Amino acid sequence: MWTHSNYKVLSTAILLFGFAVGCCDPGSNPNAGNPAAPQTLPTVILVTPPNANVGVCPNIAIISTTFSKAMNPATINGSTFTLAGPGGAGVAGTVTYVAATNIATFTPSVPLAPSATFTATINTGAADTFGNSLAADFTWTFTTSPSCSAPVVPVIPPTPPATPPANPLGAACTFGSLAGSTVTNVNNVGTAVSGDIGVSPGTAITGFPPGILTNGGVIHAGDAVAAAAKVDLTTAYNNAAGEAGGAILPADIGGETLAAGVYKTTSAQPSLGITGNLTLSGSATDVWVFQIVSTLTTADGNSHVILAGGALPQNVFWQVGSSATLGTNTLFQGNIMALASVTLKTGATLDGRALAQNGAVTLDTNTVNVPPCQ
Repeated sequence: MWTHSNYKVLSTAILLFGFAVGCCDPGSNPNAGNPAAPQTLPTVILVTPPNANVGVCPNIAIISTTFSKAMNPATINGSTFTLAGPGGAGVAGTVTYVAATNIATFTPSVPLAPSATFTATINTGAADTFGNSLAADFTWTFTTSPSCSAPVVPVIPPTPPATPPANPLGAACTFGSLAGSTVTNVNNVGTAVSGDIGVSPGTAITGFPPGILTNGGVIHAGDAVAAAAKVDLTTAYNNAAGEAGGAILPADIGGETLAAGVYKTTSAQPSLGITGNLTLSGSATDVWVFQIVSTLTTADGNSHVILAGGALPQNVFWQVGSSATLGTNTLFQGNIMALASVTLKTGATLDGRALAQNGAVTLDTNTVNVPPCQ
């Protein structure tokens, strides 16, 4: 027979069980502001080509999407990432996913039809590593140009770089943005940096309210941590600049596919531009070093660096003798080490690091995904 005392014991047990479940169940999501948190649904934050883009070259089209958090690779495939042409006809292609960058890519098996509109879809079968799916199917469209041939560019035989030392960036590897004078975020609403922010010998860091730094990122304004990182950045910059050899680059390398190796500009053509897609194709252990005498600039709107074959952003180094500017909506890969400044224009996404030795780093509604230290 149940007594009053029995009910008290039962009630206490139920409360303790509920507390234990609520306390320890990852689904309770105590870190709702963290994009990697268990119950935070994944979203698509960037697509290539951009939605409603017109004039996409049908011969070399690469369709990609960047997710807001790590996805379960088993759910990113030809069933969840599809492409349809006129009349809804499916397009054959290969789907790949790079966990280090959260980027899925659909590569058509054959050239796309000219003067046609295509619809790319990521459906709700795509799930993150906690099993959370997209809230709804995500679709975007683009239209191919009437005709297009692959860009005619010189064949560039690379010079293989020396194997970099373990963690070539040293203490700078934890930083998404590191500068000599200032770090400024123009629009503090849409920016997210998954690493530390630092400046030295300057102390000015503005536009970074709580929530912008994800994955435990810390602000270091002129402190000893930032100073040590700057010393290691200088070493990494000098090491990249000192890599022997180097294949000479044209003024613009958009449309190129480059194997691993050392590449450089010269005093005769000191600056480097990227208009359209640059593909870096290699394995997860391959290294790219770009030695740029003066400036690095990507064109506004639709200029991307794409990694293929398992290549990783932490193995790509852009040593820039002056300043680097990523144009609007650029998707860029690698560690930018500029002697002067680094500027990310509106909507640019960097899978890597923006590191400026002497000048400023300026952000404006950007996502900076800091890859692992090597």
